[in-house]
Amino acid sequence: MPHTTNGQAGTPRQLFFQTAEQRTALARQRFFDEGARPSGLVGEAVIQSWLRCAKAHQQPTDMVSFEQVTRSRAHASLNRNRQLLQAGNLELNNMEAALAGTDCRVLLTDAQGVIIHATQLPASSQHPLLKTASRVGVNLTEGQVGTNAPGIVVRTGEACTVTGAEHFFQCLQTLHCAAAPIRDIHGQLAGVLDVSIEAGRFHFDAAAVVGMYATTIENRLLQLQSVEHLVLHFQASPTLLGTPMEALAGIDTSGRVLWLNGVGRRLTGCRMEHRHLVDEVFGTPLERLLALPRQPQAQTLRLPNGLGVWIQGTLTANDGADFKHAVAVSQPAPCASEPMPATKDPVDSEAGAPAAAQDETDTHATLLDHKQRLIESTLAACGGNIAKAARALGVSRGMLYRRLQKAETPAPSGTP
Repeated sequence: MPHTTNGQAGTPRQLFFQTAEQRTALARQRFFDEGARPSGLVGEAVIQSWLRCAKAHQQPTDMVSFEQVTRSRAHASLNRNRQLLQAGNLELNNMEAALAGTDCRVLLTDAQGVIIHATQLPASSQHPLLKTASRVGVNLTEGQVGTNAPGIVVRTGEACTVTGAEHFFQCLQTLHCAAAPIRDIHGQLAGVLDVSIEAGRFHFDAAAVVGMYATTIENRLLQLQSVEHLVLHFQASPTLLGTPMEALAGIDTSGRVLWLNGVGRRLTGCRMEHRHLVDEVFGTPLERLLALPRQPQAQTLRLPNGLGVWIQGTLTANDGADFKHAVAVSQPAPCASEPMPATKDPVDSEAGAPAAAQDETDTHATLLDHKQRLIESTLAACGGNIAKAARALGVSRGMLYRRLQKAETPAPSGTP
């Protein structure tokens, strides 16, 4: 005989753990009351966090206070993470504006879980937990507040969502949070971006939203940390360049791939277990990639794994010179009859390399040599006028003088 509900034959009886809340309640019963692992009822990241909290002799009935670290530690964290805050400045504002119609709050922590940015709450806020937690200097690690999304990300480096009763402490079960990691050029955790809500569930995919903004901040941070590196932007579709979906790579002065963002690793198949030479990852010599910053449009390249991509490059010096500014004076304008690179299909690197790269005859293959040659070619294109060349390169005349002197290049006779 089939089970019946409300007297209707054939209708299956509802299971206790049909909803997410019921599954979590059953998981807590099994874990805290029965000492059993609640596999399949909550995520493995939450289970591992519960185990760590229990091992630290925390009790789920304990009260939690969101305590701030010492003033000196908070100040040191803000100073140490200036680049992270600079990278996130625009995106944090955009994220808060996007969430303004919800009750969600945005938090950014450092790699140790200490908040360095938080959405400001009005004094009349009816969210007491978030009001206490959303303060610069509050420590969100598991050791302080138990299971929570930012704390798990700090511990594991992996994106995580913790909802309601998945929090270890019962007093925090009105909170819901989703967090994602932000990594630096060394692949180490630089910070954690989190979105949290109290006394209500997310009515959108919070994990996807926080992941998108975390990726954008990470991409900006990677570029800020890549002064004196050639930064490559590439994707299988040119429409994805300049979006969170673009792949990025940093090339150091010796022609080695210093870092790849997540999309870059997936497109190239390179896991970055050690530093690879640029031709191993991109299938083309450094000299050709060095020409990319001077190209006004994305070029085509076929990677060694056979994937065709569209690629651009940027090259910025530690003194602020952006060598892309020299395009107008160091490269002749393309003839109107010449086809633009953006109309081509992806081709092999040798067949589809930029014309400027194919004509490259200089055997030097370091970024320092390349930048010095670009300075000299820009100066020559400006008729030896240092003031004009400095404007083209986006630096001061004094900076250009120092670069010329450092390279032991005599000042041209046309100097004003």
